[in-house]
This record gives sequence, structure tokens and C-alpha cells, in this order.
Amino acid sequence: MLGGGRSSEHQVSLVSAESVRAGLEEAGHTPVEVMLERDGRWTSDGSALALEPGGGLLGADVAFPVLHGPFGEDGTVQGLLELLDVPYVGAGVSASAVAMDKSLFKDLLAAHGVPQVEYAVARDGSPLDLAGLAPPLFVKPARLGSSVGISKVWSEEELDAALRHAFEHDPIALVERLVDGMEVECSVLGHSDPVASRPGEIVLQRGEGWYDYEAKYESGGMELIVPARLPEETLETVRRLAVETFRIVGCSGMARVDFFVEGDRVLVNELNTIPGFTSTSVYAKLLEADGIPYADLLDRLVGLALERHEEQRQYRY
Repeated sequence: MLGGGRSSEHQVSLVSAESVRAGLEEAGHTPVEVMLERDGRWTSDGSALALEPGGGLLGADVAFPVLHGPFGEDGTVQGLLELLDVPYVGAGVSASAVAMDKSLFKDLLAAHGVPQVEYAVARDGSPLDLAGLAPPLFVKPARLGSSVGISKVWSEEELDAALRHAFEHDPIALVERLVDGMEVECSVLGHSDPVASRPGEIVLQRGEGWYDYEAKYESGGMELIVPARLPEETLETVRRLAVETFRIVGCSGMARVDFFVEGDRVLVNELNTIPGFTSTSVYAKLLEADGIPYADLLDRLVGLALERHEEQRQYRY
């Protein structure tokens, strides 16, 4: 089990990893904890790890990355695990990289005609073309998660400051139209035949009026209503688009797909290949509402990792 990581989401990852460790033990597994330190070192029981390509990882049957943000969720660690020849939970290298880069992700969905929020891409040091977008807007780093570095912009005068804030974290930023609609999330589980959970509605209890860091990770920050208070036809559209997006990106194992529902329009917002696993995280709660307890969910994810690894070994590269 890999926890921590180099990104600003290090502490959130540690909390998620502790929950996963306890759940794996409950499911009958014996977790071996590996810490990815903020400086990039890998340690276990306080000792530095020496990694050898093809040599596995501490004799583990499966690696479970519980890493949020860059250097963990973006395909880098997944590539290293491929070189070590260790089965691992979750999406592979390319799917992880695409989902982490919101600009690439949205361009890919656009190519497939998936409905989504209107957006423009900003690059540090380059002229900005808003492509007709006007405030109110959201500005966010393109390759960061957990609502870090995001600003709400109400006027053009606020846009420069919001971009500078985003560029503190990433040289690429996403500018999106502010959607006045319901925030809905849907969990996807599986490999060759993924299934979507019942969608859940995010109701904010505090924070800045949007699903910010405080609302996500502090107790009482939001309420999850399952199923979302939407017509059955709309709920089915959310589930269909969740699985479709999962397949388009090329995911495996798990993903949480986030939506806005604006009137009768269902808009894909993001896909998270390593969703949060803290006690307040949505991914597991949605699947629990569908009758999959937390420990059983983790056990299934381990099994899916082995299934995917065995499938890949059938091909010659």
C-alpha cells in the first residue's frame, strides 16, 4: 500500500491510506505500508527502499496506490509499478495521465462529443484566449486535485489574480464557465465490464459556496444524498455517461466521475482515477449505498488489479 506522495495532497493521502489499511485488514489481507515522502524517497518501516526493475515490491501480490495529485495519480507511479512488474489497483499509465491533466481530459471528451462545461486553457507566459467565455468563471490548475488552487472569478479584473494563484501550482490552468446547477458524483467499479453506482448529490453545508477543500475533507462540510434528487431518466443518463467516460479514458478498477446537472443537461466535469478514501469520501459511500461494504470494495479492487495484470501478460510488447 502506497501512501503520502510528493504533492500538496500528501496529508490527505495519508488519511486515505490509513482508512485503506484498516479496510484491507478487515477483508483478510496483510497490508505492507510504503511511505512516499515529500522529498521523493520511498520508505517502509522507516528504512529506505531500493527498487529493482522486474524485482517486485517487498514481495507484495498487489500494490494499492493511495496517492492524490501529481507524482502519484498522474501515471508516474503507475509507470514505475509497471517496470517493477507489480499488479496495482486502479488505472494504468495513459489513463492516469489523461485524467490528471484536465485540459487533455476535456479535449478528449470533446473529440468524443461528451457533453461538458465550456472551457478554455491558459498557459503561463502565453496570451489567453477565453473563446467567448465571460465571468462568472472558475479558474483551476490543470493537474491538481482536492480543490487546491481553485478560484471563483466574478469579474474580468479578478481573472489575472486567479490565474496567478493557479500558476503557483501548475503552468497550465483551466478556465471554466461557472455552472449554476446540482453537483452530482458517480462511482465506477470494474475492468472489462465496469458498472456505475447510483449517483449522489453533493449538498454543501459550509465552505465558500462551492465544493472546496474544506467541504471535501472536514467533517460536516457537505451532505451526500443518495440517490440524487433527480428524475430517474436523468439518473440513468449520469450512470451511462460515467461508464462511457471511464471507457473513453481507458480506466480500470475504480474512478469517480463528477457532473453538473443544469436543468435537463447532464455535463461531465471531471474524472478521478484515485478518488479519496477518507471517512468523508464519496466514492466508497456511493458503492456502500449499492450494497458493497468498504472492506468488500477494497477486496474487489485487489481482485481487479490481478485480473488486469494477468490480462496484460497475454500480450507481447
